[in-house]
Parts: sequence; C-alpha cells; structure tokens
Amino acid sequence: MSNTSAPAGSVREVLAVFLRLGASSFGGPIAHLGYFHREFVERRRWLDDERFGQMLALCQFLPGPASSQLGFSIGLLRAGGWGGVAAFVGFTLPSALLMFAFAVLSTHLSGALGQAVIHGLKLVAVAVVAQGLLGMARRLTPDLPRLLLAALAALLVTIGGNAWMQLFVVALGALLGPWLCRSVTAHPGGRLPLRHGRRGGAALLAVFAGLLLISLLPWSGAPAWPQVTAGFYRAGALVFGGGHVVLPLLKQTVVDPGWLDGNSFLAGYGAAQAMPGPMFSLAAFLGERIGIGHGGALGATVCLLAIFLPGLLLVSAALPFWQALAARNDAARVLAGVNAAVVGLLAAALYDPVWTSAVHRPLDVVVALSAFALLARARWPALAIVGWCVAASLLTVLP
Repeated sequence: MSNTSAPAGSVREVLAVFLRLGASSFGGPIAHLGYFHREFVERRRWLDDERFGQMLALCQFLPGPASSQLGFSIGLLRAGGWGGVAAFVGFTLPSALLMFAFAVLSTHLSGALGQAVIHGLKLVAVAVVAQGLLGMARRLTPDLPRLLLAALAALLVTIGGNAWMQLFVVALGALLGPWLCRSVTAHPGGRLPLRHGRRGGAALLAVFAGLLLISLLPWSGAPAWPQVTAGFYRAGALVFGGGHVVLPLLKQTVVDPGWLDGNSFLAGYGAAQAMPGPMFSLAAFLGERIGIGHGGALGATVCLLAIFLPGLLLVSAALPFWQALAARNDAARVLAGVNAAVVGLLAAALYDPVWTSAVHRPLDVVVALSAFALLARARWPALAIVGWCVAASLLTVLP
C-alpha cells in the first residue's frame, strides 16, 4: 500500500459532511460505522478499505466513543487538526442541541402524562442496554475464560457498587488478559498518513494522562463545577467497549453524589436512543440538568467537552504509534481481558440501575421484553422502540 496521503480537503468541507451525518445517523455506534464506510470509502473515496479498517481497529482498541473517535480521525487525515475538530463539532452538534432541548422541556414533565413519558424512556433503556450487552457478549466473550472473567467482574461490581470497584475490574481484566486470552492474536496494518509524528503523539498522550490523574484526585471538598468536570472526563477516559458502558460511570458521577436523581438520569439515557449522532451527547442533557451553578447552557457545554476530550486526545496520541502497537500480541490480549471485564460491568449496570429503576410491575416486564425482542430480533430502529415504550406507558395513565 502506498504511504501517500489522501487528497487534502478543507475544514469547511469536513464540517459540512459531518454536520449532515450528525443530523441523520440514527442507530447507535455500530450503525455509525456503516454510515462512515459508505460515505468516506464507497462514495467520497477519502480512504480505502485498508486505512478505514486500521483506524476502526484503533478506535475499538482504545477507550472512548469509537464512532466519534473514528470520525475525528477521518477529519484529522483529511484536513489536519482543524479538520478533526470540524468533524467532531459537525457530528456532535445536532444530537447535543436535541438533548439540551429535551433537558429544558423535561423540567415541565411533572404531571401524570409527563411521568409516564419518563417511565417509557426508562423502559427504552432496559431494551437498549440489554441488546448492547448481548452484542458485546457475543463479540467480546466468545470463550469460557473470558465469559468467566465477565461473570466475576459483574459480581464484584454488583457487590462493591462504587466507581473504584469499576476501575478495579477494568484493571483486573488487563492483568488477567495475557493469561486468559492466549488465543487472541494481533492484526497489524500499514502506516497511516498523518500531519503529526510520534513527538506530537507523545505530547498529546502526556496531556491525556495528566488530566486523567487530576480527575482521579479526591474532589469532595471542591466547588461543584470542578467535581462534575473531573467526573465527566474520568468517565470519558475509562469507557472501554462502547457507548453503553458509559452508563454506570456516569451514574457514579451524577446520581450517586446527588447532582441528579436516578429517574431523570435514565429518562435522559432513554431519550438519547432516539437521537442521531453519538450517544455521549447524553452529557448535554446531564449538564443542563445539573447546571453546576452557572446555568444550563454552560453546564451542558462543559460536560460535553469533558466527556469527549479524553477520547479525542487519546486517539490523536495513538495514531502515530498504531503500526507498532497493533503488531503486538500481548497488547491485543490485554485489550481482550479489558473488554471481557467491561461486559461484566455492563451486565451489572443492566441490573442496577437500569432494571431496578424501570421495572416495577408485570406490565413493565412485558413492555421491556417486547421492546428488546423488537429491537434485537425484528430489527426495529431505536426511534420506533422509543415510540413503542412511551406509547405503552402513556396508555396506562390515559382515562
């Protein structure tokens, strides 16, 4: 394969393409990858299949929102650093604005009908997280050792029930991965064309690591806004395995300290399933509701930037080193162990808070299971599932 770069593009071109994708890419992170392949490999030919596959493998290897990281990387290769920023802004802005608007309107949902809508959105979360868990388990725990590791992680998180236990099980997966995942082998690829080298990558990695260390410091006595910012950065930095895994991390950040009640949190998560673009735009909803003492718009902006920043820093830092890293079997096995632990983390989150907060009566079980079946077997789009759950919940309160 040639090491020549793709033809240079403009920042405006990148922004226009990703803004359209951000407004129309329904279906969640896996569907986004299909949109990107069709747009940038088949239609525009900004990339060939090999380079697209290389960047996709890297984004799945790293923690963070894989589809947003991939879009950022495509913009980076096409138009440099500002191209990456344009890709991120374009892909994120539509869903962020929609989630912000929902947060503003949700404060008026206090009557019986409003509470029924919120309850329906919580049932959406049950179906979506269950489908995400099933897909991840099939892909990331295909053998008995990794399945047992996932079960152990789920048990520890359910018993421990705090943010440090979640960090512990991720570290445990990394530690046990080289021993339990010996069947896993690396799949290296060719060199990617970039406008920054290893020195720039090392500097970006240092920024990522420094901010992560700061976010891990005890912030209990600090004002609200640094506590929330640190929590969202920490959540964005530690999300292995897909957007659904951010659910337990954000719960620890905003619900457990009392910034937001669990019902509103799950309602926002359910609404995020109906939006195009990245699921991390849930941060706009949470930031508006929290407010962090400076008003909803600023809170939404701070939380959005904090949760996305670590993933974008990390993929920018890793791109120059990816060729050497992708060739190492031990790195692939560490990742396999982490991913298995993440399956267990998501299984624990499906039980608490998702199931325990949403399912209170036999009818809730019927609606949640039917929504899961329609999503996983009948392949209904997420927007239709939202409509079904909300309509079923509304029927219980209508005269």
